[in-house]
Amino acid sequence: MKITFRNSAVAAVAALVPFLMGCAKKPALPVPDHVVVVIMENRSKAEMLDTTQTPYINRLAKDDHAALFEQSYAVEHPSQPNYFDLFAGSDQGVGDDYVPVHQPYNTDNIARELLDAGKTFVCYSEGLPAAGSNDSAFGRYRRKHNPVPNWMGTGTFQVPPEINQPFTAFPTDFTKLPTVAYVIPNMLDDMHDTIAPIGDAWLRDHIDAYVQWAKTHHSLLILTWDEDDYRGANNILTVFDGEMVNAGTYNDTINHFSVLRTIEDMYKLRHADSAALATPIMSVW
Repeated sequence: MKITFRNSAVAAVAALVPFLMGCAKKPALPVPDHVVVVIMENRSKAEMLDTTQTPYINRLAKDDHAALFEQSYAVEHPSQPNYFDLFAGSDQGVGDDYVPVHQPYNTDNIARELLDAGKTFVCYSEGLPAAGSNDSAFGRYRRKHNPVPNWMGTGTFQVPPEINQPFTAFPTDFTKLPTVAYVIPNMLDDMHDTIAPIGDAWLRDHIDAYVQWAKTHHSLLILTWDEDDYRGANNILTVFDGEMVNAGTYNDTINHFSVLRTIEDMYKLRHADSAALATPIMSVW
């Protein structure tokens, strides 16, 4: 028996096909097994893409799993407020590098969000004298570059001291990494107190092994800077590198709030302060 359809039904199906195809192509955020965010210091994007000074960074930016953002910007100056922005979506009213008067804060942040969702977070700071330390300085370690101590406590949005770890605790077995890790080099290795090639070599020697592993283990590196050198528009280098990244150069305008929002949305977390108003980075997956 021959079956025929009314013209209206055929037209309805035909009209639905483009919609369904559009849905299929809609980009979605990946859910990495691990995200490592490395934060360097006080350099512009233009300086970091000088191949004579930073050969490893340039190689990383052109990696076959790397996205380089041309229009990535820090939020403000000086250093400490930018670390707060990247951790908690707000500088908490702090506009300098001194130990804040009103800490510990009880405001939302990426660490607390992950812990409340049953996931894990650790900040690994090079030179931190001991796990959970609240020291303002030790050797070349500086608290102003480590946001975690400013939220350590037992309040609703505060975090336990054990997530504040020295970089010596960064695992060599990367399967043991937390869901999200922030890595903070010391004042020498983050380029703050020295020439760019020293920071470039530190990244090669301490982070590249994770980069290579991430490309086959559904994980992600985010390399960024806190701010530029005050000589430009705060245009900083940000690179995403990992198995799920479509390699290329991207012109999305992003900042620390965008990066924070993207991580939050990857794990379906709530949004900390200004991250709620930011647009997640969708173009590189």
